[in-house]
Amino acid sequence: MTGFTNDAPLYLAGLLTTITVSVSGMAIAILLGIMLASALRSRFRPLSLAVRAYVEFARGAPLALVLFLLYYGGPQFGLLLSPYVAGIVGLGAYGAGPFAETRAGLNAVPKGEREAAEMLSLTRGQCFLYVELPQALRLTVPPCVGQAIALLKESAVLSVITLGELTKVAGAISSITFAVVTPYLSIALLYWAFVEILSRLGRVLERRFAMKGS
Repeated sequence: MTGFTNDAPLYLAGLLTTITVSVSGMAIAILLGIMLASALRSRFRPLSLAVRAYVEFARGAPLALVLFLLYYGGPQFGLLLSPYVAGIVGLGAYGAGPFAETRAGLNAVPKGEREAAEMLSLTRGQCFLYVELPQALRLTVPPCVGQAIALLKESAVLSVITLGELTKVAGAISSITFAVVTPYLSIALLYWAFVEILSRLGRVLERRFAMKGS
């Protein structure tokens, strides 16, 4: 316990980095995922095929590989990113693939509602924003929350690009104190607490969407 107390500032700094990078990456993943979900339904086949290829790559490639390509491979193409920015962009690009599966929710919107929107002279974009997307989000809250939690846990590999998040902090403390159990058990508990917060937030969103849909 004394060791944790003494190293509390380091844990706090790592936790703050993990939270800010994870939340920023989730925001990018959700926004990009919605855009990809819309593009997957495009009647322009080359676009939908290109997006499908991206989604499959994002779903299948390890996050560590994406981070390596961005941070270590980027400079070869003139793309110089700090570990912090590379972490956010990497998480966002990696998480967008699974979030694009909100398309299933979009496809579940009754056809009659789209036709009603057209009768009200709503454009295709307005129909998507005001009719389809809200209902799709309501239907996909549980899987989206699950993906957000998975993305948070995946952030543990951000140390491969030297980002000072929780795993990097635990490794640094372990190398100095030669303790293994305390540092890694401490960050496991911190991850658990953050996951629990996300889970509770997801349940709150589910109840609110259910009330609006009833």
